[in-house]
Amino acid sequence: MDPHQHLNKTAESESSEKKKTRRCNGFKMFLAALSFSYIARALGGIIMKMSITQIERRFDISSSLAGLIDGSFEIGNLLVIVFVSYFGSKLHRPKLIGIGCLLMGTGGILTALPHFFMGYYRYSKETHINPSENSTSSLSTCLINQTLSFNRTSPEILEKGCVKESGSHMWMYVFMGNMLRGIGESPIVPLGISYIDDFAKEGRSSLYVGSLNAIGMIGPVTGFILGSLFAKMYVDIGYVDLSTIRITPKDSRWVGAWWLGFLVSGLFSITSSIPFFFLPQNPNKPQKERKVSLSSHVLKTNDERNQTANLTNRGKKVTKNVTGFFQSLKSLLTNPLYVIFVLLTLLQISSFIGSFTYVFKYMEQQYGQSASQANFLLGVITIPTIATGMFLGGYIIKKFKLSLVGIAKLSLLTSIISFLFQLIYFPLICESKSVAGLTLTYDGNNSVASHIDVPLSYCNSECNCDESQWEPICGNNGITYLSPCLAGCKSLSGIKKSTVFYNCSCVEVTGLQNRNYSAHLGECPRDDACTRKFYIYVAIQVINSLFSATGGTVCILLIVKIVQPELKALAMGFHSMVIRTLGGILAPIYYGTLIDKTCMKWSTNSCGVRGACRIYNSVFFGRVYLGLSMALRFSALVLYIVFIFVMKKKFQGKDTKASDNERKVVDEANLEFLNNSEHFVPSAGADSKTCNLDMQDNAAAN
Repeated sequence: MDPHQHLNKTAESESSEKKKTRRCNGFKMFLAALSFSYIARALGGIIMKMSITQIERRFDISSSLAGLIDGSFEIGNLLVIVFVSYFGSKLHRPKLIGIGCLLMGTGGILTALPHFFMGYYRYSKETHINPSENSTSSLSTCLINQTLSFNRTSPEILEKGCVKESGSHMWMYVFMGNMLRGIGESPIVPLGISYIDDFAKEGRSSLYVGSLNAIGMIGPVTGFILGSLFAKMYVDIGYVDLSTIRITPKDSRWVGAWWLGFLVSGLFSITSSIPFFFLPQNPNKPQKERKVSLSSHVLKTNDERNQTANLTNRGKKVTKNVTGFFQSLKSLLTNPLYVIFVLLTLLQISSFIGSFTYVFKYMEQQYGQSASQANFLLGVITIPTIATGMFLGGYIIKKFKLSLVGIAKLSLLTSIISFLFQLIYFPLICESKSVAGLTLTYDGNNSVASHIDVPLSYCNSECNCDESQWEPICGNNGITYLSPCLAGCKSLSGIKKSTVFYNCSCVEVTGLQNRNYSAHLGECPRDDACTRKFYIYVAIQVINSLFSATGGTVCILLIVKIVQPELKALAMGFHSMVIRTLGGILAPIYYGTLIDKTCMKWSTNSCGVRGACRIYNSVFFGRVYLGLSMALRFSALVLYIVFIFVMKKKFQGKDTKASDNERKVVDEANLEFLNNSEHFVPSAGADSKTCNLDMQDNAAAN
C-alpha cells in the first residue's frame, strides 16, 4: 500500500474518532448537566410545599393568601409555556435551559430575600414577658400581660410599630420569587427531552429519560431531609440568642428557618445552570465550526430578493394556521371523550393539589405534630410507596396486556379502593382541644356553642385582660388558656420555656383537690387517643398512596387514543393549560379559603389587622379538609364511569391493546412522576397528576 494512502486513511480514522468523541462528550455533558437541573427543580418545588405553613406564620397572612403564593408557580409557568413550546426547539436549547435554571435560582433567592429586611420575628405581639432569672413575682389583679416582657426583639424594631409588622406586603417578594421559579422551570423538561430525542442513539432515549428521572429523585429526598432539618431551626438563627426563645417547634407560632431552604435550592439551581452555557447547540459539531456555508449565503441572497413575496406568503400561512388552530380546538371541545377526560382529571388533580398544599398544616393542627416531624414522616412514607405503586401499575399493564379500556378500568378500580380508604380518615379526626375562651367557658367547667365573644368568667373578670392576645398556657387540669391573665394567674417563677405560673384562679375552680393551681407556657399536648389515631392515619396513608399510584400513572395512554393523531399535541397542551389554570392556581386558594373558615383564634398586629390563624377547630378543619377532597374525588369517579361507558361504546370491536411504544410511555410516565416534586403525592389524590405533568412536557416537546 502506498504510504500516502495509509496516512490518509489513518487521518480519516482519527478524524472520525474525534467526531465520535466530540459527539459523545458533548451529549454526555448535556445529560450530566440536565441531571443536576432535574435535581434542582425537584428540590425547589418540595421546599416551597414544605415551607408554605412557615411562610403563612412569618408574614402573618391567611391560608387563602398562602395558597395564592403557592399557585404563583403555575402562573409563571403559564406565562412562558407557549413561547417555550413553539420557539424552544428553534433556538439554542442548552442555553435556554441554562437561562431557565438561572431564573429558577434567582427566584429561590428572591423568595428568601424578605427575611433579611423584615427585622426579627416577633412571635408574640400582644404579650411581653421577661421575668428575672430564678425569681418569683406576685402580682395583684392578674396584670401579668402588662407588666412582664420577654426581650425577643430590639427596641428599634418595636419603635417602628405596625409599619414593619410581619403581615406587611413583603410577602409579595415570595409571590414574585415563586413566579420567577415557575418561569425558569418551564424549559427544562420539554427542551431537555426534545434534545435527547434528537441526538441520542436510536432506541436509547427512553433509557436516558428514565435515568434522568431516577436521578431527579435525589431532589425530593434531599428536600424532605433539608425541610425537616430547617423546620427545627428557629427562623432568626444566627441573629438572636436562642436561649431567650420561649416557644418550641410544636407551638402554633413557631417559624423555622424557611429561608435557608430557598437559599440552598436557589444557589444549587444557579450552579446547575453554568455548564449549559458551554454546551453546543448541536453536539455533532464543534462550537467554533463555521455555521454558515457558501450555499447558505446564496440562499440568503435569494431570500432577500424575494422578501416581499415571502412576507405575503407568510401572512397567508399565519392566517391559515390561526384558522386551523380554532378548527382543531373546536374538534377537541366537541369530542365527548376528551371533554369528560379533561373534567375528571381536573377534579382529581385539584383534590390532590389542594390536599397536598395543606397536608403539613393538617398534621400539625390535627395531631399536634411539629412541622419537622410532619415533613420527615411524609418524606419517609411517600417516596418508596409511590415508587412501588407506579412500577406495580406498569407491571400489571405489561403482564396482562391490558387494552385501553382495561387501563381505564384499572385506574378506576384503584381510585375506588383509594377513595374507600380515604373514608377511614373521618373517624380519625381528633376532638378539638379544650381551650378556655374558645371551646370552654373561662372557668373550664362548661362547653360553649360558639368560640366568638365568649364572656369573661368571675375568675378573670377583674383582671383587666386583653382578650385578643395569644400567649397560651397549659393548666395542670389539662385545659389550655389563651394567656396567663385570662387564666387568672397572679405569680410566676422560672425563665423562658420553663416559666411556671401559680395561683391561677380559673384553674382553681375546676375542682382540683391538691390546690396546685399552676400552669406552664405552651398549649396542652394531644391526649393518647389522638396519638393512636395518628399512627393509624399514617398506616392508611401508606396503603392509600400505594393504590393511588398504581392506577394513576398510565392515563397518558388514554388521551393519545381518544383524539385524532394530528390533534395529540394540541390535546395534551390544552389539557395541561386547563389543569394548571383551574387546578394548580385555584385549588390552593379555595382550599385555603375554606380552611380559614375553621379558625377559632387569629393573631393581630399592632395596627389591629388580622394576621395568621393560631388555632383551628380540629373537628371542623378535618371535615372541611377531607370533605372537600372527597367531594372532588367522588365527582371524578362518577365521570370516570361515564368515561369508560362512552369509551367502550366507541372502541367496541376495535383493537385497543397498548403497543410496546405506548408501554414505554408508561414507564417514562412513572419515572417522570417521581421527579415532579412540586406536586409530589403524599396522600390520596395522586391519581392522574402524572398525566398533567407528562402531557405538558410531551406537548411542549412536540
